Amino acid sequence: MKILKIENGNGFFRVEESSEWQQIDVIDKNGLLKLLDLFLGKDVEMDSPEDFPISNQAHSIIYRSIHEKLSSLVDDKKRFKDESERMYLEEIKKYSNL
Repeated sequence: MKILKIENGNGFFRVEESSEWQQIDVIDKNGLLKLLDLFLGKDVEMDSPEDFPISNQAHSIIYRSIHEKLSSLVDDKKRFKDESERMYLEEIKKYSNL
C-alpha cells in the first residue's frame, strides 16, 4: 500500500487503501500515528522526495520530515524484529510443543 506520494509538486498521504489522498499540510497527530502504525505493520511504499520534486515549500518541509523519520525506522524495525525473535525463541519453542 502506498502511504505517501508526490504529484504535481505537492505531497499527499493516506491512512487507508480505500481513503482519498489528502494534502500533507493537513496531517494531524492522528494521521501521523496511523501512518506510523501502517508503516510498522504492513509493507508500504512512499515516493522519495529525491526522485520527485515538491514545489510547494510547506509540503516539501512536512513531507521530507515524515519521509525521513519513517525511512530511518526501516533499519530499527528489522533490528527490533530480529532481537524480539531471539529473545523469545526459547518460549516460542517451549509453548509450540504443547
